[in-house]
Amino acid sequence: MDHLTKTENSVKWQSPSNIAIVKYWGKKGIQIPMNPSISFSLSNAVTETEIVYTPKQNTEEVSLDFYFNGTRNHAFEDRFLKYLTQIKSEFKLLTQFHLSINSKNTFPHSAGIASSASSMSSMVLCLLSIEHKEKQLSKDAFLKKASYLSRLASGSACRSVYPGFSLWGKTSVLHSSSDEYAVPLSEIHPVFNDLQDSILIVNSKQKKISSSAGHLLMELHPFKEARIEQANQHATQLIKALKLGDFASFIRLCETEALSLHAMMMTSNPSYVLMEANSLKIIEKIRQFRNDSGFDLCFTLDAGPNIHLLYPKLIKEEIIKFIKAELLVYCESDNWIVDEMGNGPKKLDKQFYER
Repeated sequence: MDHLTKTENSVKWQSPSNIAIVKYWGKKGIQIPMNPSISFSLSNAVTETEIVYTPKQNTEEVSLDFYFNGTRNHAFEDRFLKYLTQIKSEFKLLTQFHLSINSKNTFPHSAGIASSASSMSSMVLCLLSIEHKEKQLSKDAFLKKASYLSRLASGSACRSVYPGFSLWGKTSVLHSSSDEYAVPLSEIHPVFNDLQDSILIVNSKQKKISSSAGHLLMELHPFKEARIEQANQHATQLIKALKLGDFASFIRLCETEALSLHAMMMTSNPSYVLMEANSLKIIEKIRQFRNDSGFDLCFTLDAGPNIHLLYPKLIKEEIIKFIKAELLVYCESDNWIVDEMGNGPKKLDKQFYER
């Protein structure tokens, strides 16, 4: 085929990070979650990845070089090489071509945003686009395979291939759900279609514990079974709330999940306290402002100290004033990031699907 006879070809995608409302924490087997999780994709926090692929002679091993923000990064390169070697049976192109991977984020690497979700999913989408030139897939099949392969690289990455809300993990309330890939949630009330995410940076340093190490702590956690049951109940309740436009339930579930995640870390062995004093001050201010104003806003956190403040676009002006007046004093160097619900990944060279 034409793309095989050229000496150099390239493909480029951008893929978003996502913020989980029901948290994924704990895994088994090969990247299988202990519980279902629900997240929504962001708009501005994205990774752009370009893969330049050139034919090579050695057809046994995967070969690549990896550049992050224009600089060769051997640590990332080793991680990508390990993953691509693991999945090379899925892609014959991995042993036919040398890959030069160029990646950059639109957000700081340590900002409390899931960079592995956006980076791994954008890379997988590039690989599938190369394969797509020979092996045509429907849009649904393409995204399903992208989610499946992204999961093998980073669990939360499987949720980044869809716009809006998505669910990863088998649950009885959604027949199409699976532990092996995420599925989009289509029955969403309009009140949730324009959620804003203002990310308040309490500390931009590298987090104290990696996600992989955190997941391992769930194995022997004394509250493991109770957490699995709680997460399943919360996923069921959140799906219902998203359908009905029940913002009060959304707030309750969102904040309970965030605090449960941190409670699990605080009660693991060894234990970790990932929130900081200013994280708690921001949470207190958010709850006080919600009670005083009656506005629908809530917080969540990933496994770190930074706060994601979620609210509908309708009240964005008032919330921005609140952030500037009451919350920035607790942020590192007044640092915060403005984001919102996004439309999913985007191919940056030539579209072959209307998205």
